[in-house]
Amino acid sequence: MLVRLLYASRAAEPLVPDTIEAILASSRRRNPALGVTGLLCHSGDTFMQVIEGGREAVNQLYTRICQDLRHSDVILLHYEEIAERRFAGWTMGQVNLQRVNPSILLKYSEKPVLDPYAASGQAAMALLQELIATASIVTRGA
Repeated sequence: MLVRLLYASRAAEPLVPDTIEAILASSRRRNPALGVTGLLCHSGDTFMQVIEGGREAVNQLYTRICQDLRHSDVILLHYEEIAERRFAGWTMGQVNLQRVNPSILLKYSEKPVLDPYAASGQAAMALLQELIATASIVTRGA
């Protein structure tokens, strides 16, 4: 059974580009064997990530994320059983929201910034869908 999980977190320590690249490289290396696909959005110290795959693999990955000391304020935004993946093309795609037109963010939130803590899971998923539709994904994982 396939599931989709969307969560938000904050970095426990200040982020540098190398940290984000290391997270993406690790995800792209591990996810194919787990059957996991997804998309990582970040802005400042805030992350929002959607992961899709088998229920057991996704649940175990989310548990590891919750226990990872590099994350703080981990919150589950959305979880559902799915018939098909929306993010199948990415072992882990990336969106740097600092490079996205602020009007896209404003469409789904009170201010033109990423604040998944103030958005519904439904609005966050709609934002991700629009980012795909507008080709705002910076990198595709193989």
